[in-house]
Amino acid sequence: MRVLIQRSKESHVSIQEKLYSSIPFGFVLFVCFTEGDTLKDIEYLVRKILNLRIFNDEKGIMNKSILEVGGSILSISQFTLYADTKKGNRPSYLKAMNGARAIKLYDAFNEELSKYINVQTGIFGSDMQVNIINDGPVTILLDSKEK
Repeated sequence: MRVLIQRSKESHVSIQEKLYSSIPFGFVLFVCFTEGDTLKDIEYLVRKILNLRIFNDEKGIMNKSILEVGGSILSISQFTLYADTKKGNRPSYLKAMNGARAIKLYDAFNEELSKYINVQTGIFGSDMQVNIINDGPVTILLDSKEK
């Protein structure tokens, strides 16, 4: 499981040119699953995301978690996080889990996050336009296989 985190000052997702969901500040998460991912991967990354200290404290040092600053999460499914570009110029997405199984894990991931924090989403598998005001910019890639 991979999650790309972007610290955001404000973000929203539109589908078919209509606003679908938005957050005032927090994290935009791009989420992808691969074969072998389980609920254990979800639990690990949820803990990591919620406790990642990448918000500034009173001294301007990245030392606070999203929970401490009262942020929200915009979670977006993105199968391209498992793109393989080793051969040629056209990426292969064979490592990304198929949609029917991935949507179940994506829903479980968002449900687990929602136990602790406000979570907004896009629609799995949809063509989405995601607008992000990246704060910092701070962008971090997490992979549940790299513990």
